[in-house]
Amino acid sequence: MIKTDILIIGAGPTGLFTVFEAGLLKLKTHLIDALPQPGGQCSEIYPKKPIYDIPGFPEILAGQLVDNLMEQIKPFNPGFTLGERAETIEKLEDDTFLVTTNKGTQHNAPVIAIAGGLGSFEPRKPPIPNIQDFEDKGVAYIIRDPEVYRDKRVVIAGGGDSALDWTIFLADVASEVTLVHRRNEFRGALDSVEQVGELSKLGKVNLITEAEVKELEGGDHLTAVGIKHKTKGDIRLETDYFIPLFGLSPKLGPMANWGLEIEKNAIKVDNSYDYQTNIPGIYAIGDVNTYKGKLKLILSGFHEAAIMCQSAYQRIHPDKKYVMKYTTVGGVEGFDGTKKEAKKEVVKAII
Repeated sequence: MIKTDILIIGAGPTGLFTVFEAGLLKLKTHLIDALPQPGGQCSEIYPKKPIYDIPGFPEILAGQLVDNLMEQIKPFNPGFTLGERAETIEKLEDDTFLVTTNKGTQHNAPVIAIAGGLGSFEPRKPPIPNIQDFEDKGVAYIIRDPEVYRDKRVVIAGGGDSALDWTIFLADVASEVTLVHRRNEFRGALDSVEQVGELSKLGKVNLITEAEVKELEGGDHLTAVGIKHKTKGDIRLETDYFIPLFGLSPKLGPMANWGLEIEKNAIKVDNSYDYQTNIPGIYAIGDVNTYKGKLKLILSGFHEAAIMCQSAYQRIHPDKKYVMKYTTVGGVEGFDGTKKEAKKEVVKAII
């Protein structure tokens, strides 16, 4: 039985930052994640993808962000149960929770913080009859390492942010990049749409709209795709890789059966106070939750984690009053005996 103060379900950026905020309150944490390594989507799906809206970092790769978070929480020595999915949850007589994974590992804590992102994911696949024959043989639904496509011919299909972002990124990596979209209008950010349009004018991207990839050719590896154009008819394009980026279909998985209030595949929380669910002691933070005005951003998850940990402290220590101290004043003291002292600066007034 693994016992801790806050059991965090999900080891993505929000879950990892929860460790830090809890540590400042002297609360111990343990994380469960179905993936074999921490980092969530940032590690599993797009570790080499740049992120631009993390405060203090004009640009940071998703994998780097995870590395930084892991370094930040080192002093608080969190526990990890990786490669296992939180399967069941049970409320015990002492008002704590028992969470058991699909492999039978049991965890006990007075507070549960669900930070499972959007749950588990399955790629949305285009209806091409033989597409499964080329999976891992030229067809990929997720770009994990852009270097795989160095000096290769790549066809991307899709009209959202992911398709646009990777088209822009791979324009400087692949020998040839083609973006195929069934409409003239895109769903992604205007700036990205404009960049793709400019790359097309410069001849760095082959942009084909009002078209869909309908056929795949090859033997042991993909060699060509067949494109159906609205006005030009059939187009055959030789390529080394086909990457349909139509998004991922999120599923809450076992969490949907825990008695939590669910709305549109997300967990409803009280954002007027502490992001608690309809079950006292169980919180939901990050992309997994929903409330009026919700923004599915990593920085929003960081904010929610900080607020949630303050509420968790009061639940765990109802007779204690915590006086918040800024890290710039009190520093950071870890469970491992290390302490980062706050630097004291002497300011002299000029009279």
